[in-house]
Amino acid sequence: MGAYSVMNRREELIKLIDNDESLIPLVDEMIYLEEQLDYLRTLPKIVVHPKDPTKQKATVAAKQYKEFLQQYVNVVRTLKRATDDDGEEAESPLRAWAKKRNAGQI
Repeated sequence: MGAYSVMNRREELIKLIDNDESLIPLVDEMIYLEEQLDYLRTLPKIVVHPKDPTKQKATVAAKQYKEFLQQYVNVVRTLKRATDDDGEEAESPLRAWAKKRNAGQI
């Protein structure tokens, strides 16, 4: 993400948390993790032995991706719980955004 898109992303997420000062560090962590995950997606995840293709091993990038993805999921869950409307039927803005992102609309 470039600097401009990071700022837009931050503003978007801050709106979703209704400018809750206590959640801003989580928003910043979420943006950082998104940047790291985007980068790690570009790297090879498996190394195949040149003489025996049945021998394969995960790269360091694959391991880091898995760890960062788990951290990202934890941040999203925490933000979701913090912005939930205590069981109301209405969909929270963060949940609507996450559905759009997962559907590839963002």
